[in-house]
Amino acid sequence: MEKIQLRDYQKEVVQPALEGRNIIIWLPTGGGKTRSAVYVAQRHLETKRQAKVAVLVNKVHLVDQHYSKEFGPFLGKTYSVKSISGDSAEKDFFAKVVLESDVIICTAQILENALRSSEEEKHVELTDFSLLIIDECHHTQKESVYNKIMERYVEYKLEGKAGLPQVLGLTASLGTGGARTLEKTVTHALQICANLDATAIMSSKVNAAELAKKVPKPRKQYDIVERRLQDPFADYLKTIMGLIHDFMGQEDVSRSFGTQDYEAEVVLLTQKGKVERNRMVTQCALHLRQYNDALMINDTVRMEDAFRVLDEFYSSKEASRTGLDGTDIYLFSLFQEHRFQLEALAELPEYENPKLEKLQRILVEQFKEGTTARGILFTKTRKSAQCLHEWVRSSPEMQAAGIKAAILTGAGNLANHMSQGEQRETISQFRTGVLNLLVSTSVAEEGLDIAECNLVVRYGLLTNEIAMQQASGRARAENSVYSVVAHAGGREECRERTNEYLEELSKKAIDQVQQMSPREFRIRVSELQKEAMIARRLAEQRATDNRNLFQATRVRLLCCLCDAPVARGSDIQLIEGAHYVIVNPDVKKCYRLGGQIVLPRTFEDWTPGQKISCAKCGQEWGMEMMYKSVTLPNVAIRNFVMETPAGRMTAKKWKGAKFHVEEFRYAEYFEKSFPHL
Repeated sequence: MEKIQLRDYQKEVVQPALEGRNIIIWLPTGGGKTRSAVYVAQRHLETKRQAKVAVLVNKVHLVDQHYSKEFGPFLGKTYSVKSISGDSAEKDFFAKVVLESDVIICTAQILENALRSSEEEKHVELTDFSLLIIDECHHTQKESVYNKIMERYVEYKLEGKAGLPQVLGLTASLGTGGARTLEKTVTHALQICANLDATAIMSSKVNAAELAKKVPKPRKQYDIVERRLQDPFADYLKTIMGLIHDFMGQEDVSRSFGTQDYEAEVVLLTQKGKVERNRMVTQCALHLRQYNDALMINDTVRMEDAFRVLDEFYSSKEASRTGLDGTDIYLFSLFQEHRFQLEALAELPEYENPKLEKLQRILVEQFKEGTTARGILFTKTRKSAQCLHEWVRSSPEMQAAGIKAAILTGAGNLANHMSQGEQRETISQFRTGVLNLLVSTSVAEEGLDIAECNLVVRYGLLTNEIAMQQASGRARAENSVYSVVAHAGGREECRERTNEYLEELSKKAIDQVQQMSPREFRIRVSELQKEAMIARRLAEQRATDNRNLFQATRVRLLCCLCDAPVARGSDIQLIEGAHYVIVNPDVKKCYRLGGQIVLPRTFEDWTPGQKISCAKCGQEWGMEMMYKSVTLPNVAIRNFVMETPAGRMTAKKWKGAKFHVEEFRYAEYFEKSFPHL
């Protein structure tokens, strides 16, 4: 077994954990939190009879990373170390894997599913483990999966249940939880402690100088840009949006075009149109959101990117147009009437985004010929990451500077997500120098094992103090730079400066918690645990009442765009706690099939089929899925309106449905569908 060497500051923070206490380790990004956890796990396995360790992560890609980089190399030769994620067949006999292993590394959702499962092959209890290591433990709050697991833990503890595991939380930042005062931030820190049943937050005090040397802070600079004096492309978009507003006639909706506040207004307007059966409002709101997206892209990247996104929207809608009414004809004609002028304006270089010129100077300076620099460019969305990546590749100046860029976005089950394999390959090429710039969404802020960077740029971002600290922590090379590119006096600059204040507020709050007497700390944590349990039980009762508000047979689902009747609430069933399907075979008459869905990973019991959309109006509903041997439409409730005895309603997610959804019964469905077999 490879020997684990800890620095003095790491030895300092792990000491209470070696004594068997529940603690939170608070060290900056790059400070070696995971290595400290491996050391605690090793000592735990060596000293405790029948020890069993669960390492929980909140993102799938971290399962393999923790296994291959940390726990496997240091513990794998002496102990049985297993990694399990959603695409692993071993999750279906999780209980057996737990029984036969010493260390299990998995997503928190895998463990939560196993704790809830009634199947003997899958079910485990918290008492089957002797140590829980929770990575990025600041997420243990509200409705997170971490908190669902720990709610069960705390409830058992308050009931006096014996044999609960030791808990070790790891974080680079607890944040403020939305608080703006020291008192409320202290309460937030204590709440995280209560949720994790922690007895202390451990940071380096005696060996702080060693830690500062190991994890140097980057030089922070604000690269502020004045706004364009003229922006005829954006002005033209706003003129078109004004015409849509006049056509729609909704005087209570603001015209603060090109902002996130306006986007929120338009989303609410869409819901209002659906509920009031006002198709004109619903359709106008849908198109206004696309124009607003184009304005925000124009503010972030190039005019041609903004035009292309808008043009692609209308091209895709053109292909699926059916059942047109006067609103559709007006909206499509309006774009076609102004399309040529928009395209011409987007090609005028004198009005290009000045933030891009500033960003190019920063990148070229950092990657000048002969350097081995590495950098990460953080942006908000996958779309902006794609646009920025194309911009970098098309720039002669940046190519001459030797910039070799790639996109890094989140992994997932959707067709526009990267696969885990693609993520690993991109990070590997970045680490070895094949790539030297990652254009990334927030996925690279937290957890990923990425090489030390010389440059981190936050570009057009509105995020919280935790994201700021984690992004800054990526710039760990000597003399590294952390740049904030923003408009002068804009929201991004204001938010970043607010985050600096909140970062200091969080540090002061943690320091205050650390200075509490053990008795005061225990009393505060105990009170918060009891209050949380009462609040949770009340919330669960309200949720149950809400789900059973109407009988499923008395709820109708209508297409959100054309009001075509689709199914009854009683036709909806739930597969594996994740997929809401329509089991009434007559629904096939209501939809038409589109392109094949291709996902970046495979699943044991189901495969994706084709897109499905309303046969009457073309509104997308979801996709067909092949579950075992049957094909079913898997739908998203946001694409429908619920017609209930109390009126029309909408919901973003199925948990907002006002009726009870039954579990899918495969055998029963198969017998009904194929009685002759």
